[in-house]
Amino acid sequence: MRIHVMLRNLPLLLVLTSPLLLRAQFQEPTPEELKMTADPKAPGAAAVYLYYEETADAQDNTAVLYERIKVLTEKGKEKAIVNIPYERGVDKIGKIEGRTIHSDGTVIPLKDKPSDLMDVKTKDYQLNSIVFTLPDAEVGCILEFRVILRRDSDWTYIPKWQVQREYFVHKAHYSFRHSVNQEFMWTGYLSSEAKVVKGRGEIISLDISDIPAEPSEDWMPPLNTLRWRVNFFFNIKADKPEEFWKNTREHWANWIADFIKPTNPIKKAAAGIVASGDTDEQKARKIYEAVQKLDNTDFSRVKSDAERKKEKLKDIVKAEDVWKQQSGSSDDIALLYASLATAVGLKALPAYVVNRDLALFDFNYLSNSQFDDNIVAIELDGRNVFVDPGQKMCPFGFLHWKHTLASGFLFQGKGAIFTTTPSVVFKDSKVLRVADLDIDESGSLKGTVRFMMTGPEALYWRQLALENDEAEVKKQFVESMRGDLPEGVQAEFDHFQGLDDSSVNLAGFVNVSGSLGSVTGKHFFLSGLFFETRAKHPFVAQDKRVTPIDLHYPKMIQDDVVYHLPAGYTVESAPKTSDVTWPNHAILRIASGANGSTVRIQRAFIRNFTLLDSKEYNDLHDFYLKLSAADQQQLVLTRVKTEKAN
Repeated sequence: MRIHVMLRNLPLLLVLTSPLLLRAQFQEPTPEELKMTADPKAPGAAAVYLYYEETADAQDNTAVLYERIKVLTEKGKEKAIVNIPYERGVDKIGKIEGRTIHSDGTVIPLKDKPSDLMDVKTKDYQLNSIVFTLPDAEVGCILEFRVILRRDSDWTYIPKWQVQREYFVHKAHYSFRHSVNQEFMWTGYLSSEAKVVKGRGEIISLDISDIPAEPSEDWMPPLNTLRWRVNFFFNIKADKPEEFWKNTREHWANWIADFIKPTNPIKKAAAGIVASGDTDEQKARKIYEAVQKLDNTDFSRVKSDAERKKEKLKDIVKAEDVWKQQSGSSDDIALLYASLATAVGLKALPAYVVNRDLALFDFNYLSNSQFDDNIVAIELDGRNVFVDPGQKMCPFGFLHWKHTLASGFLFQGKGAIFTTTPSVVFKDSKVLRVADLDIDESGSLKGTVRFMMTGPEALYWRQLALENDEAEVKKQFVESMRGDLPEGVQAEFDHFQGLDDSSVNLAGFVNVSGSLGSVTGKHFFLSGLFFETRAKHPFVAQDKRVTPIDLHYPKMIQDDVVYHLPAGYTVESAPKTSDVTWPNHAILRIASGANGSTVRIQRAFIRNFTLLDSKEYNDLHDFYLKLSAADQQQLVLTRVKTEKAN
C-alpha cells in the first residue's frame, strides 16, 4: 500500500507499524504520581495529563479515548466533569469506565450513569454530548477514564488528533488503523523536534512526550488553528494541493450550478417579488427581504422526519424546494437567494466559506470539510457586494463577522475561484453611548443612558432575540453593560427600539441610579470618562504575546456624556483634550467643555484593524497603555465660596 505524507513545518512523529491496534488499560499509579503536589514541567498548572491515548480503527469503526489526569489545585477538579461529543445517528457511545484515585491510593469507581445532552441540531446533523462526573474528585487525586465509541458501518471513522490539550501532557499515544482498501494523507502541525518515520502496514501512530498546554491568550484566532494537531484525509490522487483544490472547485461549481439554476417555479416566484421598473439594487434588496422572511431552521427548529412525512415535505435538492416549503437552513436560503436573483437577470455568485469563528483555511489540509457556510456575492454597478441571506436579521450588503476575511470558493458561472471576503468597515460597526446624568451634592446620581448600535453588535442582539424571550435578552443586555458603568451605579433596563427591524439602528434605553464619585471637603471627584471607569482594556497587563491577535472586526465607539452639576460647585479640572494615535490602526480622541452647571465629555475610539501578527504586539501594547491612561482622567469639582451676609 502506498501512503502519502503531506506535512506543514515537518513536525510529525508518525510511525507505520503492525496492524495491531492496542487498547489502553487502566494503569496503577506510581508512588511519585500519588505524592505529586506540583509539576516542575508545568509550573502553576491546575492539572496535568499523566497520559493521554486516542486510538481509531476504521476497519471495525471503533475509537477509544483514555485519559489519566493529576489534579493539582481546586481549579483542576473541573476535569472530573467529562464531556464527550458525538454525532447522533452516526456514532454510538459504548462502554464507559472511570475511577478516581486519591493520593493515599484509595480507588473510587465510576457508578453513576452518564447524561446524553443535545448540543446542535440541523436538518441533516445532530451533535450530542455524553457527560459524566468522576466521583469524589479532590486536590491530589488522579482522574482516570476510558470511553469506547462505535461508528455506523455506513460511515468511515477518520480521526482528528488535537495533540495539545488544556494542560501539559507528559505522554501521549495516538493510533489510526485505516481500511485495507483506502489510502490516507495527513497534514500535521507539531513540535519541530519530532521526526517523520515511514514504514509499511495499515496503522499510523504518533507517540509524543512533554506536550505544552495549548495557547491561552485573549483574542486569539480559533484555537484549532493554533494547537498542535494532525488531520487525516483520503488520498485524492492529486500530486499537488493546487490540483486537488482545482478539482474540488470544479466539482462544487457543477453542483452549485445545478442547485441554483432557475426553474419555472423560481422564475414565477422571482417575478412576483420584483417590479418591472426596479433597478438592479432594488431587485436585489426585494429578493433579499423576501428570503429573510422564510423559516430559517438554523434559528427556529428543524422538523422531525415524522413531521416532514406528515406534511409531505421532500428533501431539498434544488432551490425551488426551499421556496415551495418556505423553509430551509441558512445554506439553503442563501442559495435560494442566488437562484431568485439569477432568475431576474442579476449576476449572483454563491460563495462557500470557512466560518472564521471556528477555523482558518489550511491550504495543505486537502478536504472541503473545512468550509462551513454559503453566502452570495451580487454584482451591482460593476462591483461585487457580498450579502448574507442565511443570517437572520443581517442587513443587505453586510456579512456576519464570522463570514468576513473568510476564505472559500466563489462561483463564476463556469467553475469557481478562491476568494477572501472583505472585512467589516469600522464606520459600519458603531456603538454610540449617550448619558444624561444629574448629580446632587452628596454624589448621588440619576439619569438615562442610551446605547445605539449598528453592524455586528446590533446583529448579535437581534439574533439572540430570535432564540430567547425578551426578558432573557434584556437580562443579558444589562449584564453585558455592567462593565460599562462605574462602581456604585445600577442599571434598570427600560426598552429596546428596532430589535425586530434590521433596517434601522438598534437602540437600548436604560435608567441609571446610584452613587458616583466622592466628596472630600471642598472637592468633588468624579469619573471623567463615565463609561470607561471600570473598563478592562485588553493587552495592558500582558507584556509579551505568543499567538496572533483576532479582534473579530473593526469598531467605532463614541461616547457623549452630559453631567448636570449640583448647585454650589464649579469645575476645577476636566479630562484634557487627548489625541492618542496608532497610525493606520487606531485612534482615541477625548474632548470636554463646561457651560454653567453643565459639563459635556466626549470620547471617540476607532479601531480599524481585525487581525495582527504577534510581531506587532509591542505597538499594540503601547497604544493600549496610552489609551488606558487617558481613560483614567477625572472630573474635579470645587465648592463655590459664598459671601457671608452683613
